[in-house]
Amino acid sequence: MYLSRADLKQLDEQKVLSLSRQQKDVLLCRLLSDLQEAHDRLSANSHTSSRPPSSDAPWAVAGVGDASDEERAEASEAIADEDASGEPDTASTAEANSSAADEPAKRRPGRQPGAKGHSRTLSLPISATLVHRPESCVVCGQALEPEAFIASTGLYVLDIECETGAGLIGLRVRHDKHLYGTITCECGHLNHSAPGRCPQEGLWENVSLSEWHLVGPTLASLIVCLAHRLHLSRRRSQEFLRDWLGIELSTATLTHCLMEAGRAVEPVEEQLVEELRQASLVYVDETGWKEWGQKLWLWVISTSTLCVYFIGYRSSEILDNVFEQGFSGWLMSDGYKVYRQFEKRLRCWAHLLRKAHGLRESVNPRARHFGQTSHTLLKDLMKAIYRAREGPQPASDLSLQYAAKLDAFRLLCEQHYDCAHEKTRALAREFLNDWEAIWIVLSHPHLPLTNNEAERALRHWVIARRISHGTRTPEGSRALGLLASVIETCRKRAILPWPYLAQVIAERRKGNPAPPLPASAV
Repeated sequence: MYLSRADLKQLDEQKVLSLSRQQKDVLLCRLLSDLQEAHDRLSANSHTSSRPPSSDAPWAVAGVGDASDEERAEASEAIADEDASGEPDTASTAEANSSAADEPAKRRPGRQPGAKGHSRTLSLPISATLVHRPESCVVCGQALEPEAFIASTGLYVLDIECETGAGLIGLRVRHDKHLYGTITCECGHLNHSAPGRCPQEGLWENVSLSEWHLVGPTLASLIVCLAHRLHLSRRRSQEFLRDWLGIELSTATLTHCLMEAGRAVEPVEEQLVEELRQASLVYVDETGWKEWGQKLWLWVISTSTLCVYFIGYRSSEILDNVFEQGFSGWLMSDGYKVYRQFEKRLRCWAHLLRKAHGLRESVNPRARHFGQTSHTLLKDLMKAIYRAREGPQPASDLSLQYAAKLDAFRLLCEQHYDCAHEKTRALAREFLNDWEAIWIVLSHPHLPLTNNEAERALRHWVIARRISHGTRTPEGSRALGLLASVIETCRKRAILPWPYLAQVIAERRKGNPAPPLPASAV
């Protein structure tokens, strides 16, 4: 590039206007060349350069815009071959049909029609045989004789259990045989026993939740840990289970376990949302998420004892559904406009400091001045707030002490409201739009200054997004949000999430309510 950063810092409108016509032409040509090169760099991605795919935006859809100019020209020529009546060229059509007939038909993925199926052929020793007998007659209520039980069906269940002893903990694989059958009562009624089942409903019509499952609750909890905590793909999870536990499961079974676990913990979300509405301080943030090429957003609403995650659009709908216009606590957020509906709102100073620091490093003189002023004021006020937290100084003194500086800074923001420099104008308007939310902490120094709590809650799932590139179905997005809420809430409460998750899956498979999430480990 012709002009370096040091060169740009020396240029301003006055200096450019003082140049001769010939000098301006030379500068214009060099600026044009630099601008074209900058645009080429900005538009570079893994499809157009040697950059790795991980550098692409998470919502970038592969294949969009990949058609070459030659391919577009061929498509245009094909359209132009149509005659005035709108009918395609007969010779071209015949040639295309003959070439298509010569090519073998594409084989659709998955099992082909008429292919012979097969069941599970792996033979494992039986750990225990569990007989599920009806205990009493559903008609007369009389106790049934266990000896009269006749087994009619059964299933094998693979599960794991923790062994403890002498301070050592280990996993042991179980392969249990469950028998179900009938007992005839003295009244003549035939009583049946069957695996528990949760009715299909809503979004989960294609996700069964029942005891009729090869994978036991604790093993299903381990699969959730491998996928959502250790970021293993289905193939890697399959490899781990086979190599370390000797368990052979298909990738489809692993996926179903994740969907089933998400459906199982759905009632727990109601408990978390109710606790959220009663909180005195919540942190909220959002980040981009991709669902099979569609750009969505992963939201987190966090407190000191819980986290709730949702995947949806970037609108106020999610906040309206969660709080139902009944939230009376403090809400810490960034500058996104949907948060302005909350009266007791706090603004994250870290975002403002970063933007002010960026302006302070700008090549534009006016932007540098505004950035330096904003950054200095925020730093001074932060030091004053920290001192107020440590000492007995009344909170109201901070507002009175810095009233003159705030008035002068507000006037500066109003002067830059229509500044030609885009980022300077945006930051000035952001200060004015959120003036009360930014400086309210001067009257309440005990309140937080940053939204780091919510950003830390998103960090783990941002890493997962970069590895998995998002989810593929609405059910997958919903399951991930539900499981993330339970896992992170358990971590905040010092509770091991996996035994609790296994307990929820076991109860929900029977059709019972989900056990409530404990308040803490104590």
